[in-house]
Amino acid sequence: MFEIFVKIYEYFIFFYATSLILSYLVLAIFSFIAINRYKSYNTDIDDEELLNSNLAPGISVIAPAYNEEKTIIINVKSLLTLDYPLFEVIIVNDGSKDTTLDLLIKEFDLVEAPFAYVEKIKTKPYKRTFKSQNPKYEILTVIDKENGGTKADAFNAGLNASVFPYYLNTDVDCILARNTLTKMIKPILNSKVRVIAVGATLRMSNNCEIEEGIITRVRPPKALIPRFQELEYIRSYLLGKMGWELINSVPNVSGGLGMFDKDIAIKAGGYGADSHAEDMDMLTRMAAHMMNNRLAYKIGYIPLSCCWTEGPPNIQILGRQRTRWASGLFQMFSDHRKILFNPSYKRLGLITFPYIFIFEFLAPIIEAFGILFTIFLVLFGYVNWNFAPLILLYSYTFAIMISSVVIIWDQMTFKYYNTTREVLTLFVTAFIEPLIYHPMILFFSLKGYFSYITSRELAWGTMTRQGFEKEDESKKNGKNDTNDDAGNNEPRQKKPSIFDRLKNKKDSGEFESIKT
Repeated sequence: MFEIFVKIYEYFIFFYATSLILSYLVLAIFSFIAINRYKSYNTDIDDEELLNSNLAPGISVIAPAYNEEKTIIINVKSLLTLDYPLFEVIIVNDGSKDTTLDLLIKEFDLVEAPFAYVEKIKTKPYKRTFKSQNPKYEILTVIDKENGGTKADAFNAGLNASVFPYYLNTDVDCILARNTLTKMIKPILNSKVRVIAVGATLRMSNNCEIEEGIITRVRPPKALIPRFQELEYIRSYLLGKMGWELINSVPNVSGGLGMFDKDIAIKAGGYGADSHAEDMDMLTRMAAHMMNNRLAYKIGYIPLSCCWTEGPPNIQILGRQRTRWASGLFQMFSDHRKILFNPSYKRLGLITFPYIFIFEFLAPIIEAFGILFTIFLVLFGYVNWNFAPLILLYSYTFAIMISSVVIIWDQMTFKYYNTTREVLTLFVTAFIEPLIYHPMILFFSLKGYFSYITSRELAWGTMTRQGFEKEDESKKNGKNDTNDDAGNNEPRQKKPSIFDRLKNKKDSGEFESIKT
C-alpha cells in the first residue's frame, strides 16, 4: 500500500512540476509578444500631445497613510510633481497614531475645509477634510478618518472623496516617475474596449537616489532582503503579468500602483473593507461585475517601471508583510470561491483563478508536504540517490535560468541600471535566492494561511519605514541622471494623433465631463 502511495505521489509531483515549468515558458513567450506590442504603440509623441490636450480625462491619485511620519512629506511631494494636465492628490490619514497628520498640516499649510464628502462606499467614520491655504498645493486634499484596520477601507474613503473618472491607487511609501499618469492612461485611451484597470512595474527604492520626491538615479538595493524582492518584482511583472496581459487575464493590479475606472469600481462595491489582499480583491470584483452584466472589458499592463517602493529592510518586517499577503490570498479565495472553475466567469473562472489557486495558493502546502515526505523517505531509505541529486540540480538550474533571462531582458529593453556591477549583483542574487529567500517566503506563506484559519487579526501599517535621504552624489559629479522613464528607448513612429481617440471617448460618454 505504501509503495502505491509513493508511486502516485511521484506521478503527481512530476505532472505538477512539468505543468509549472511549461506555464513559465508560455508566459515568457506571451510576455515577449506583449512588450513588443506595447513598444509599437507607446511613443513620446503621444505623451506630448496628451500633456497639451484639454481633453485629457481627470485622474484622482489616492494614497492611504497609517503611521508614515518618516516618509510622508517626501512622498506627497513626489505625488504633487506628477506631470499631467488634470489630476488631484488625495491622502487618506487612516487614524495614524504618530505625527503623520501634524507633519502634513505644517508642511503644506493645511486647514480644515468644508467638503462634500459623499459616502458612496461604506467606511469607518469620516472625520474631516484638510485643504491647503497655499495655491501651490491646491490639488492636495487630506481626508482624516478613523482607522479601518485595512488599507482597503482607507482606499474606499479616498474613492468617496475623489472627483475624477479614473483613480490611481498608490502607497505613501512609493516614489512615482513624473510621467506615471501619462503612461498609465494611454492603454485606456488606445483601447476600443473599456479598460477597467491598468498596472505597471514596481521596483525597490532602497539605495536609489531621491531628491525632493523624484528618483534621480536607479540602483538595485544594497541590502540582501530588498534585493531579493527587487528580483522577485522584476520576474513577477515582466514575465508574469505582461504575459497574462496578452490574453486579458491579469490576476491582479498591485496595490502599490494601479489605475482604475472609478465608475466600475464603485458599482462593484469598492474594496472589501476587511480585505488584506485589496489589489486582487478589487480587480476580481470589477471583472466579476463586468461579466455578470455581460459587458466587454480589458485589463491592461505596461512594462515600464513607474513606481519605486521601500522594501522590507529585514526578515522581521518581511515576515509581517508576507504573512499578511498570504492571509489575504486565503481570504480572497474564500470570499470569491464561486468563481473558481466556474465557466460563467470565462477566463477569470477557468484560467486565472485555477492557475493562481493551483500554482500560487497550493504551492506552499504542496512544497511543505514534499519536504516532510522527502525527510521521511531519506530516513527509511526509499530515496534513489542516483537520480535525486539530478532532479534537485535541474530544479535549481531552471529557477536560476528564469531569473537570469528576466534580468537580461529587462536590461536590454529598458536599461534601468547604469553599470555592469549593478546588473551582476542581481545575477548573484538569482543564484542564492532559491536557497535563502524562497524558504523564508514558504514559511511566511504557511504562517499567513494559519493566521487566517485561526482568525488572527492582521492589521495593516506594521512595516517600520527607514525613510529616504537625499543623495547628492550625482550633483557632486556634475551628472544629471534623472530617470523619469529610466532609459526607455521607445521607437518614435508617425502615427494617428491621440486627439481623435480622446475626443471619441469623450463623445461616447466613456468618461465623465472634465472638471474645469
